[in-house]
Amino acid sequence: MEFELKEIYNFEDLLNIVKILRSENGCPWDKEQTHHSIRNNFIEEVYEVVEAIDTDDVVLLKEELGDVLLHVVFHAELETENGGFDINAVCDGICKKLIFRHPHVFSNTLANSTADVLANWEELKSKEKGYSTITESMQNIATTLPATMRATKLRNKASKVGFDYENGYDALLKLQEEIGEVLEAYNGNGNLEEELGDVYFALISATTHLGIDADKVLNNTCDKFIKRFGHVEASALKLGRHVKDLPIDTLESFWQDAKNTPGK
Repeated sequence: MEFELKEIYNFEDLLNIVKILRSENGCPWDKEQTHHSIRNNFIEEVYEVVEAIDTDDVVLLKEELGDVLLHVVFHAELETENGGFDINAVCDGICKKLIFRHPHVFSNTLANSTADVLANWEELKSKEKGYSTITESMQNIATTLPATMRATKLRNKASKVGFDYENGYDALLKLQEEIGEVLEAYNGNGNLEEELGDVYFALISATTHLGIDADKVLNNTCDKFIKRFGHVEASALKLGRHVKDLPIDTLESFWQDAKNTPGK
């Protein structure tokens, strides 16, 4: 395949480059890849896009979006080679979906607010997918999603049909109840693993009801844990000791110092 070096490339050039990489005289690594072999790479690239968004790094965002686009094109090329679909079929599918789910733009359905748009979207999605019950729509939430995201989606679907707590306090009481059942299971009265799962779900239900992003607050706590552990480790090193060589009481006192230190 012929390829011309350019100062600026476009989408057609990307398609051509992927074809060349997959060709007989292309890259040995690229020629060996399958949908499954690059599955995790795809997930990683999406998370790197999210990181660029979270850090407001538009230069990095442009780069990471390119990496995601490469994966989309690569998967489409694999299917083209297998006699399945091509990138144009992918574009056709998403265009038709967008037109179908935006009748307030492309047809005569009325939508005067974002709430109207979202309500229409869910109704049209159910119609498109052939769901006849809320349970069916829940069953079709991807099991490969991070568990907190899947649980949040489940709770949101239930909440939209009125299956929710009356208020935030009730949601927190349910969490307290589930923690009590964990303690009972720990003492031999119940399945500990199952009860811990219920605590996770109750916690996410509570955060969702309170309008709090479970992933965001957990990540914030992870960052806080790193800072405080850093303080604990630094305190140990000042004594000429390693963390693993100090008793837990001493480490706990360092931890409390960190909690009382501004910014930690």
